[in-house]
Amino acid sequence: MKRYLILEDGSHYEGEGFGSDNFRIGEIVFNTSMTGYQETLSDLSYCGQIAVMTYPLIGNYGINRDDFESLNPAIFGFVVKEACKEPNNFRSIYNLDDFLKLKGIAGIEKIDTRAITKKIREIGTIKAIMSDTLENKDEIVEMLKNTPYARDYVKRVSTQKAYPIPNKGKKVVLIDYGAKLGIIRELSKRNCDLTVVPYDTSAEEILNLNPDGIMLSNGPGNPKDIPESIKIVKKLIGKIPIFGICLGHQIISLACGANTIKLRFGHRGGNHPVKDLATNKVAITSQNHSFAVEIESLSKTNLILTHISLNDGSCEGVKHKKYPVFSVQYHPEASPGPEDCKYLFDDFINLMNKNNKRIKNA
Repeated sequence: MKRYLILEDGSHYEGEGFGSDNFRIGEIVFNTSMTGYQETLSDLSYCGQIAVMTYPLIGNYGINRDDFESLNPAIFGFVVKEACKEPNNFRSIYNLDDFLKLKGIAGIEKIDTRAITKKIREIGTIKAIMSDTLENKDEIVEMLKNTPYARDYVKRVSTQKAYPIPNKGKKVVLIDYGAKLGIIRELSKRNCDLTVVPYDTSAEEILNLNPDGIMLSNGPGNPKDIPESIKIVKKLIGKIPIFGICLGHQIISLACGANTIKLRFGHRGGNHPVKDLATNKVAITSQNHSFAVEIESLSKTNLILTHISLNDGSCEGVKHKKYPVFSVQYHPEASPGPEDCKYLFDDFINLMNKNNKRIKNA
């Protein structure tokens, strides 16, 4: 069946429909990963977005039980050149079409993903929606222009209640802005005794849990849409070691007085080179974000720039001058993508150990 992808600028692209017919207005973005479409689909940072995969064949190894980054995907739509209908993998339990139907996600294939990606790179991300007809295209375009981006994405995807993941190691509170399971897996591998809490849990409640450290997760949308979270983190800085990833990195920076800006088309994929300014080493990283910390604004804060993107020179990491606080814009847990930066979780453990030793010796 024919399906159309209609963009806010009035352009449209013809393809074939698959998955659900649950058409929703979303910000259209592109992802350059060659593998890992299941992790991409289930990454809650895609809440409110329609993702275009630049790799041409998607779905060839199916959907399995093990590679989810969340159990309830929040992505608004999926655009691919070719959706494989008969995957070949011993772990596969669904093909892509069946999975998208199950989760209420609209898909479109046999579409010019290269042309769409080039447009996004030229004009930036804009709103889009799928439709099975062009009869009312003018009305749809007008609706796209007049519909603002939602500002409650983190509220939609954050856990509603705190829950524990018991272990025998360091006590870590994970503030969930839309956390990937990869972050939980990496902390659990290091025997961290986790408590996952909602995004708006107060600083007092968090400190009453007596954690050794706090992890700020990834999540969707503009960090300035959750000012309550920025205020909470501002109260926590200086009290306890903190490690932030992606949205968590942006929240730390805002809490310290820096500014965040929206990138023209963001960073999404598993092949982004990042330079560590302390060692001059370059790592290939997994990324998924629309916003970045404005480097110029760091001069007004107690934060030091630690990492930069070699693609566009944007901020990829900071650390605090006085307190045990650091963060990165990219995803050290990967999922999908290269695992060059998993050592950052070990750095977090070491930071907690040093802080505990300092307290004992005080």
